[in-house]
Amino acid sequence: MEIEYKRLTPDRVDEFIALRIVQLREEGAKEDIDLTPALESYYKRHMADGTFISWLALDGGRIIGTSGISIVEKPPYFSCPSGRIALLSSMYTDKEYRRRGIARRLLSLLVNEARQMQCGVIQITASDMGVKLYTAFGFEKNNNFMQYKL
Repeated sequence: MEIEYKRLTPDRVDEFIALRIVQLREEGAKEDIDLTPALESYYKRHMADGTFISWLALDGGRIIGTSGISIVEKPPYFSCPSGRIALLSSMYTDKEYRRRGIARRLLSLLVNEARQMQCGVIQITASDMGVKLYTAFGFEKNNNFMQYKL
């Protein structure tokens, strides 16, 4: 069957969240908390105001790949005069569908969305599995990323 690509709509948020949780567990998350209510609140609010955009890969109507960008705004700087940054997340492809170009197609759709939103840059904290995809697409490593956990 041919893979279809469609934007995430509010009626599919529950399925999207279930796959997001699968992704986080596959990436090593061990915490024993229910993220569903927080994820539902986040996605619904930010889809409504246009600051979260997701494209899905579908096989026979079943979601087999996810993607997302959160649009954030910082004070403008020389390499990003709009101040708009797209934070890439939720890049996930079902294990049975990997290595078929699905993630690359989803990434391409999101890059186009970020351009339309006049973002100056797209950032991601990539999993080990994703580094090859992002590097091949043209992403460059930035060793300046640091985090302080509260």
